[in-house]
Amino acid sequence: MTKIIEERLASEKDEIMTNTIYLDGENLTLEEVVQICRHGFKVEISEEGKEKINRSRALVEKFLDEGRPMYGINTGFGKFSDISISSDQLEDLQRYLIVADAVGIGDPFDTEVTRAIMLLRANALVKGYSGIRLEVVQTLIDMINKGVHPQVREKGSVGSSGDLCPLAHMVLPMLGMGEAEYNGKVMTGKTAMEKAGIPTVTLQAKEGLALINGTCAMTAVASLAVYDSIVLSKTADIVCMLTIEALEGITDPFDKRMHIARPHKGQIEVAENLLKLCKDSKLTTRQGEKRMQDAYSLRCTPQIHGASRLALDYVAGVIETEINSATDNPLILVDTEDAYSGGNFHGQPVAIAMDTLGIAMAEYANISERRIERLVNPMLSGLPGFLTPVEGLCCGFMVPQYAAASVVSENKVLAHPASVDSIPTSANQEDHVSMGTIAARKARTIIKHAQYVLGIELICASQAVDFKEPEKLGIGSRKAYDILRERVTFMKEDRVIYPDMDNAAQLISSVKVLEAVEEVVGKLN
Repeated sequence: MTKIIEERLASEKDEIMTNTIYLDGENLTLEEVVQICRHGFKVEISEEGKEKINRSRALVEKFLDEGRPMYGINTGFGKFSDISISSDQLEDLQRYLIVADAVGIGDPFDTEVTRAIMLLRANALVKGYSGIRLEVVQTLIDMINKGVHPQVREKGSVGSSGDLCPLAHMVLPMLGMGEAEYNGKVMTGKTAMEKAGIPTVTLQAKEGLALINGTCAMTAVASLAVYDSIVLSKTADIVCMLTIEALEGITDPFDKRMHIARPHKGQIEVAENLLKLCKDSKLTTRQGEKRMQDAYSLRCTPQIHGASRLALDYVAGVIETEINSATDNPLILVDTEDAYSGGNFHGQPVAIAMDTLGIAMAEYANISERRIERLVNPMLSGLPGFLTPVEGLCCGFMVPQYAAASVVSENKVLAHPASVDSIPTSANQEDHVSMGTIAARKARTIIKHAQYVLGIELICASQAVDFKEPEKLGIGSRKAYDILRERVTFMKEDRVIYPDMDNAAQLISSVKVLEAVEEVVGKLN
């Protein structure tokens, strides 16, 4: 897979020795984004990054001294780009830009997403193309490190010019406005900054535009979504193999020779994973022993899971590039002393990638729900109806399959691409927009749904195995079964089951199942 997927997934025992990550605008990884945004790692600007910021700012000030016209620095924005702004109004221009663009709708992003937005904006500024003062970037870094989290509303961005609306909400507390969460409480941005001991800033020429003109909201959501998708893609193979063993499935379709004949990398990787997971199994069968063929949801897993992996490879490459990109406008080109107004803020690369990711992850949920049906349907499984020992009196796992079907159906609506839509803005100056933030939010929801569906399958497969002999499982499947049974017990009679579903989904999303299984079978593809 890509470099990202080949890297060992983050775990406490594998984390780097230092809890500080230095930003240079070039080398931030998805794993580091997760360490900072979920695990509280600190952030600092590298010395090289500070030098790049200072050189870029010095050039902006030189341009201002020369009276050089520059978009958004001494002109208006969008349709007003031909209107000159006098030098005594430049600070007002930047402040008005922030307050005008803070028009978000809906609930605020989760804290981890907000931290990722701040982190990625800081990393983009460190590249040295933005003309912002070092002290303003340092304010953003201090907010990350001290836990001042602006209340950034989820909706309102069309993804061009970048994520103006959500990033404006990010900036408000820096100016002593808006709202922020600090120490678990939401308060005014001014109060949060005061309590954290962080001075607010007065934006100078170019700085408001540098802070909000870019793709950092959609890319923040995308970064966490891609990381979770990498975990999901491997864990789905584990859960699937447990189901195959519970149903005494046939392993011949996973023979490497089958997949070399159609050498898509994704399906080869999945087939190898499945055979590694069922090593030493006494429950799997060979072609013709009990039946000649299994249903597609079992037999075609390498092809179906593998296709989603191919899409994930592409998406991961796009997002890895985007998190280390300069996406604001205009770009300050220090080497040639130019300031060019271009289109790096346009979110189309991220938009198409995230629409693709949503479709790919929806397929994991689709096939998982079909495997759940095979587990609970006695006509297909040969097991007690709905996996209950008390048929008739108890419903068993009848209704969890309904829940899985519900979110799978919702995923089909969410998988409709956002990137094919465009509504012109700014009096038709911005006549094609990406809707990338919508695409990213939808993909993240699909991933959460897929985690729940796989969690339900994990519970059902473990229940099915308990009607047989768990000790006959392959080494990888047995470890997954054991991890689940630490939290979710065999269901003899009906009980309130949604806490079990929550537990199983959390096991899948938290990497616990994957890490435990890899300890016994080795690294999965």
